[in-house]
Amino acid sequence: ACGVAGKWQEALRLLQEMETEGIERNTITYNAAIQACERAGEWEQATALLEQMKQDGVPADTITYNALVRACEKGGNYELAYDLMRQMQI
Repeated sequence: ACGVAGKWQEALRLLQEMETEGIERNTITYNAAIQACERAGEWEQATALLEQMKQDGVPADTITYNALVRACEKGGNYELAYDLMRQMQI
């Protein structure tokens, strides 16, 4: 819901609250936050979430990478978008 409304900060807050409360964050919850960031053009936040996913051992999927590529495209960071597309192929 936060992603649809473009409330990326609320999505990040909820993700943090899950961690604080000991609720497991998974690919779906991370994807929701990444998509909220993507819709708001917050590519730096979106890529930071990918790094957090990796640290937490949460697997990224096609939805994750598609949202990240779109976020980078909106932010004009085409080099990172290309790098992410290459990572998807691995």
